[in-house]
Amino acid sequence: MTRTEEPTITRVVSRDGTEIAYWTSGDGPPLVLVHGTTADHTRWAPVLQYLEPHATVHAMDRRGRGGSGDAAEYDGVREFGDVAAVVDDVADTSGAAVDLLGHSFGGFCAFGAATLTSNIRKLVLYEGWPAPNPEALAIPPAVQERMDALLAEGERERALEVFFRDIVRMPDHEFERYRALPAWQARIAAAHTITREDRGHGERRLDPEEAKKITVPVLLMVGGDSPPAMQADYETVAAALPDARVTVMDGQQHIAIDLIPEDFSQRVLTFLR
Repeated sequence: MTRTEEPTITRVVSRDGTEIAYWTSGDGPPLVLVHGTTADHTRWAPVLQYLEPHATVHAMDRRGRGGSGDAAEYDGVREFGDVAAVVDDVADTSGAAVDLLGHSFGGFCAFGAATLTSNIRKLVLYEGWPAPNPEALAIPPAVQERMDALLAEGERERALEVFFRDIVRMPDHEFERYRALPAWQARIAAAHTITREDRGHGERRLDPEEAKKITVPVLLMVGGDSPPAMQADYETVAAALPDARVTVMDGQQHIAIDLIPEDFSQRVLTFLR
């Protein structure tokens, strides 16, 4: 299955005035995709062929990368507003409530956006939500200093490797495959956003009262082989949400989008439809 049309780009102004870009392709009900740390909208390339026949996909570039702008100072809460702005724009254009899928830090942002807009129909989060214990996910200060030093020296790819090996704890065989993907170059370009997003994640832990505001159906996707820190107490999070279910992808960790794209997409579509 191959794409027959090139995606179109739209830009929307977020709540703080930052311009956020999103890329549209496919045919069907609206689905907004929010990528994780170091990525841009191209990280969804492995699953587009499976999603596009069933959904109009709107893959956004989060602030600080790709086609989107940035602000002089970073505040992770502004990213919630970015996602909400894209969702609201897509809902206005399509005339329908929007399904929202976020991965990793993008899931964290999508969770926050779901408390800001009423235009979400269903929410899918793949190992990305406010953790009950965000300290377990935090980059240790010594590693953060090492990464900041590498970035200051222009060693962006080395900083990226430290992140995936020491923090995500990606096995060697997965990392080598990951580094060979076309999207790796976009990750190098966005390497400067890693430590700022880590600090933003650590500043917010799961608030059960906030979770109660998300009344739409939610699917939490978890890699069965992911380290406990990456799974981020998903049972506790599911229990805090009014309408949540969990799917565990056996044998997978944090990059099932790349390793089992068809199965990943089918799980998403089954929940959405």
